Amino acid sequence: MRARLSDMDAVEAAFDACPRAGFLPASVRRRAAFDGPLRIAAHQTNSQPRTVDAMLRLLEVRPGQRVLDVGSGSGWTTALLAHLVGPTGEVIGVELEPELVTFGAANLAATHQSWARIQQSAPGVLGDPDHAPYDRILVSAEPRSLPAQLVEQLGPTGRMVIPVAGWMTLVEMPGPVVSEHGAYRFVPLR
Repeated sequence: MRARLSDMDAVEAAFDACPRAGFLPASVRRRAAFDGPLRIAAHQTNSQPRTVDAMLRLLEVRPGQRVLDVGSGSGWTTALLAHLVGPTGEVIGVELEPELVTFGAANLAATHQSWARIQQSAPGVLGDPDHAPYDRILVSAEPRSLPAQLVEQLGPTGRMVIPVAGWMTLVEMPGPVVSEHGAYRFVPLR
């Protein structure tokens, strides 16, 4: 129970340190407190805060870990993850849309967490296998089935949280051991 309270405090502290408003276009910042997805650019959204909270709690990020953020979008989840791993960790955000790479990287830079970065996804490559393995992988887009390419990028005790075919899915290593944790909707993983 004590570890669980500590986890909750760490996620809450990350939300406090990285307010959503700083990761939204100026036209929707006034709606930052809205507990729903908000459009950012390139037909993408900034995820619902309650959903991001649930994903981070399932992921169980610890200080010093290496984390991959797939579909980093506005940079908000990358910044939250960076806060959770702290300066002894590393977070790599990958994003397919060039406009969002620029937007997200600028938002992330404003948080002064030099141990985190956002980069353009390589064409035809899912995740960032060149820098694997990762302790944790967060995926903020939904595939129809669990992508083996991402599972292969997990370290020996890694965890991945990914929405798959409408269900929030936790993948734990060794294994993989796969479990579902409620119904959710996300933009498609491309």
